[in-house]
Amino acid sequence: MTDYQSLGLRPLINAYATMTKFGGSLMPPEVLEAMNEAATAFVDLQQLQRRVGERIAELTRNDAAYVTSGAAAGIVLASAAAVLYKRPEALKRFPDIADLNHEAIIFKSQRNPYDYAIYQTGLKYREIDAAPAALRAAISEQTACIFWFHGALVRADDMPLAQLIDIAAEHDIPVIVDAAAQLPPVENLWRFTEMGAALALFSGGKDLRGPQSSGLMLGRRDLIEAIRPISNPNHGLGRPLKVGKEEMMGALAAVERYLSLDHSARERYCEETVRLFCAALEPLPGVRAERAFPNEAGQPLPRCRVIIDSAVLGKSADDFVAAFLAREPAIAVAPDSDASFYLNPMTLNPGEELIVRDACLRLLRIP
Repeated sequence: MTDYQSLGLRPLINAYATMTKFGGSLMPPEVLEAMNEAATAFVDLQQLQRRVGERIAELTRNDAAYVTSGAAAGIVLASAAAVLYKRPEALKRFPDIADLNHEAIIFKSQRNPYDYAIYQTGLKYREIDAAPAALRAAISEQTACIFWFHGALVRADDMPLAQLIDIAAEHDIPVIVDAAAQLPPVENLWRFTEMGAALALFSGGKDLRGPQSSGLMLGRRDLIEAIRPISNPNHGLGRPLKVGKEEMMGALAAVERYLSLDHSARERYCEETVRLFCAALEPLPGVRAERAFPNEAGQPLPRCRVIIDSAVLGKSADDFVAAFLAREPAIAVAPDSDASFYLNPMTLNPGEELIVRDACLRLLRIP
């Protein structure tokens, strides 16, 4: 029995996405080896954080880098860095900074559950429309930073990120890009900061396939230096957001591996898998299968959308989502609507696409 099975849990095949609730992603041998090696010796954690950051910054063409305990933790620390940029004396006061009246500008269209992390620092929100005129009107002496949540939350009528950065630069206000799930493409590791964003935040446990409890903060050295005194192992706002020596070395190994991958080959695998799914499912009565692009996070990878006719099959899409989880092996597929769900090749191991296809053929046939 595996450790999961000894606890009464079943491992599953992930045809959903790099979802935290399913463990993010699977760490490859290079990452596991780096973490295991790190666990064999003591080391000065602050020096390790600095040396790992220097190496990641070099690899990702950034001025500086910092390993965080996930992208949401990066939001907390980036918010604090923005406050400290204007008010260094706030260092030991977080989150008791209400009297400073500092604000983070957030676009209404991009509000999401993760932006609560901004509030943890004591910063207030100012919600505005994602338009240049609204942004210019909202900027004041109280503005500490502007957040941009990149990916699926960005609407077609939102101002371009480049324009946002230009307007913010006129007032010397840091722009922080939450790009937690914005890999691929690999170029995003330097694209946002090269555009002028002060900081870009990434999850370490999604497509990077590093430790799930890790993340990357990339960008300006002054802002990253500002949060070191209040971050683990030091006391302050960031002390609970601990990153261990194993996670730091695992994150570094994950970045090194990611930059060496053949990303074109990975894209071909995803396209071929979607074609496999569509070819197998499209002939079934009461079923349509189509290529959907981009995926749920706005990444440039395809997935297969499966549309079912409940009048023909006698079940809703939610019924089938539950049926996939109930079978052996369990398969997680992504809910979409009462009449559709997604099959995502992004998180499949080679060969699992055939297991998913065969499970679909068994479950989606007319009783």
